[in-house]
Amino acid sequence: MSLLVIGTVAFDAIETPFGKTDKIVGGAATYAGLAAGHFYDRVKIVSVVGNDFPASEISDLKNRGIDVEGLQIKPNEKSFFWSGRYHTDMNNRDTLITELNVLADFDPIIPGSYQDCEFLLLGNLTPNIQQLALSRLKKRPKLVVMDTMNFWMDVALDNLLDTLTLVDVLTINDAEARQLSGEYSLVKAANKILKMGPSYLIIKKGEHGALLFHKDEIFSAPALPLADVFDPTGAGDTFAGGFMGYLAKIGIIDFNTMKEAIIYGSALASFCVEKFGTERLKSLTKDTITDRIQEFVKLSSFSIRNHSELT
Repeated sequence: MSLLVIGTVAFDAIETPFGKTDKIVGGAATYAGLAAGHFYDRVKIVSVVGNDFPASEISDLKNRGIDVEGLQIKPNEKSFFWSGRYHTDMNNRDTLITELNVLADFDPIIPGSYQDCEFLLLGNLTPNIQQLALSRLKKRPKLVVMDTMNFWMDVALDNLLDTLTLVDVLTINDAEARQLSGEYSLVKAANKILKMGPSYLIIKKGEHGALLFHKDEIFSAPALPLADVFDPTGAGDTFAGGFMGYLAKIGIIDFNTMKEAIIYGSALASFCVEKFGTERLKSLTKDTITDRIQEFVKLSSFSIRNHSELT
């Protein structure tokens, strides 16, 4: 049994009101893999990089227990690179540079040792690649979770809708949920999206938490108020990785366990934004994570006075 993450391992260059970086390691599979690895010890990655990607970073992933047999290294080619500048509110950003490089013809090859996958996270890639990766698994995983973005809704909507029929959980942000459904109300949006295929829908709302939808059930998870947010890049991927890592560890797939998984994913995402890139994720300890989880529990735990005392 293993957790397979399919996504990008890449370079980012980031500018926020708190500072800027040169090229640093990023990518959806990097963030998700590191996050999942805090809860689960059989995390595997399928991705592609160029020969410009530091061997030390690959060794670091291995040292953290992440299986990188599925990480292709293309000689004489460059890794995917994205550069962006965040606005003052940190919720909006401008893309400055996007260089697909090795990602332009990425062929997700699934090693034979990865065929024991029971939990699959399809990171934000083209819907066609997501479908192709899923089709190459000889046995369908117990749980397939998919992330996507508004860009694919703009340029590959039909393929995206086809992919949605193949997955169990979709995770998107509130703006993407509204675009995909054509509904402003997130409840109405969720009802429409659930009819498109997935059994569960997670709508991320950034600093306002996350919503989980399944049939007629809704769970609202809080966001931890943070004094400083240095870099939101990778927070959504970190959330997804923490969510999947917890579910893989527990081995139970139901609404209540997913509620717990959302809190664990939210906790890791709250760490991610405290430093640039993956720096904060790499420095976490079990005790630090446990303390942060308890902060989330306190946010949504309360008692209420008996109604009869008010009448």
